[in-house]
Amino acid sequence: MTMKIHLFTLNASHAHSALAIRCLRQSLQAAGFDATLTEATLKDRTHAVLTRLYEKNADVYGFSCYIWNIEAMLAMAENLKALRPDCRIVLGGPEVSFDAERFTALPFVDSVLTGEGEDAIVTVARLVAAGEPLPAIIEGRPYADFTRPGIHYRADEEISNLVYYESSRGCPFSCAFCLSSATPGVRAKSAEDTLADLLLFEQFDKPLTVKLVDRTFNFDRERAKQIWRGLLSQRYTKCYHFEIAAHLLDEEAFDILSRFPAGKLRLEIGLQSTNKETLSAIARHTDAKAVLAAARRLTDMGNIHIHLDLIAGLPHEDYASFAKSFDDAYFCCNVLQLGFLKLLHGTALRRNAAAFGAVSEAKAPYTVLKTDCLSFPEAEKLHAISDLCERLRDSGRFGRTLQLLLPDFFTPFAFFEGFSDHLTRNTGRELQKISQRDLFVALSEFAKQKIPKQAHPALSEALRADFADAEVRKPPRSL
Repeated sequence: MTMKIHLFTLNASHAHSALAIRCLRQSLQAAGFDATLTEATLKDRTHAVLTRLYEKNADVYGFSCYIWNIEAMLAMAENLKALRPDCRIVLGGPEVSFDAERFTALPFVDSVLTGEGEDAIVTVARLVAAGEPLPAIIEGRPYADFTRPGIHYRADEEISNLVYYESSRGCPFSCAFCLSSATPGVRAKSAEDTLADLLLFEQFDKPLTVKLVDRTFNFDRERAKQIWRGLLSQRYTKCYHFEIAAHLLDEEAFDILSRFPAGKLRLEIGLQSTNKETLSAIARHTDAKAVLAAARRLTDMGNIHIHLDLIAGLPHEDYASFAKSFDDAYFCCNVLQLGFLKLLHGTALRRNAAAFGAVSEAKAPYTVLKTDCLSFPEAEKLHAISDLCERLRDSGRFGRTLQLLLPDFFTPFAFFEGFSDHLTRNTGRELQKISQRDLFVALSEFAKQKIPKQAHPALSEALRADFADAEVRKPPRSL
């Protein structure tokens, strides 16, 4: 009887189609083993997902684990093992690759694969096929065939509108908060092979966003420019998302990027902070002013969606310093993502957490709750501001109103901080429980308390126009 290997992961939502389990499937099949896969989401009913796994009746179940799904994955694995005690449960992925002993002690886990999984999962298959026991930990080595062409997604399987592609592994930088710093060096596919791979996504008729998971796509400037030049061709019809180091862009790169049609390219830039002491403490040796200048230049082009990242809870970054970083970055991007430091196993910041007084959640995702510079109440206030920024600015539903208010009447951080406090005082409800209609009313009330009366008519006009774009109902009388 053929040995059955089944690969499984839980995605954050139905918008994603996982890459890792597809990489493992291809590696197993290349080695002569049959492998199937299941992907579900954290929102799916647990017993429905468990039923799907149970019905596979596999000899080996491989679980792909991340900080956002680890708790649910462990619960699923434990239940599956109870239902099928003879199966082998194997965990892999970034969350289990460091301090793996946390998981080998679990009675329902047969083996933990650390590092890159393509060779390690084949080792598992061969051992099980030979009737041999699995070691508690199998250390995955760098996959030699990573640079071979291929996208791992198949035209005959259902996928979402967001897919992932990997043209390089590793990162040239050593940021203390990032797992990429744990493995030195970068391996990359050639520009020609990358372009050939990206063309394979054209076999899917649906509109796709192809997100490259490379930690620093433009680590090799000439290679990046060659790929971008290739993507200018009308043969490439998808939307492409790259994470880049903005300070590595040169004039030729800006010229190439300026020629993309609107909507075809999305660039994500990690700023993290503009505090020099903070950047030094996390081994991020870049000039924040240069990063912001490049981001602003890209944003002003108007044809590329620019996503800028900040991280709260870093060493030496207090509330006032983060507010400055927020204001420095606000007008330099289309989306300002306020992230919160997570003390990941395997990172330097986790090892040195005591040095900056960091206290984090005991379980994944290990979000920092406080530091010696940022109190817990201040951190919670930043969470509220982050949620509000996403709801007002990143949604695009309040564009005219925000353009009127910022920066003429408020600095960006002062506005979001003040409006967040206003909502807390006057509604007593969490932001997600406030309807869109009520949010428009509350914003009108808050702004009219703060800006001169002669600006009220223009404010009401902007609010009505934004409301008309966002809602099908008539605006409230107060607008």
